[in-house]
Amino acid sequence: MEIKSAVTGLSALAHETRLSIFRELVRAGPLGLSAGDIAKRVGTAPTTLSFHLKELQTSGLLESRRESRQIFYAVDFVRMRVLLDFLMDDCCQGHPEICQVPAGREKPAAKRRATNTKKG
Repeated sequence: MEIKSAVTGLSALAHETRLSIFRELVRAGPLGLSAGDIAKRVGTAPTTLSFHLKELQTSGLLESRRESRQIFYAVDFVRMRVLLDFLMDDCCQGHPEICQVPAGREKPAAKRRATNTKKG
């Protein structure tokens, strides 16, 4: 991946709404979500959503497909992996084990869910 492509992808994600959309689509997996479902999950008006989806699609991070009258959007997982690999290339001066998450360490989202369930 070239730096210009990486900057385009990262710039597309450098917006709160677009990052939220992208994360919802990552959770949805390869089948993606309809534009209507994305709007509901992110809480965005359809016109605003269209703008953000276009930005993500132009960056190459999203794919779309039409099914009847609906458009479904999904993360291009290959492109996402290429971007992540680019970011991690030459990690830690040739010692990639330094960049690995230690065994047993929870992701922040998992910790939040565990905390939220304890409150109730």
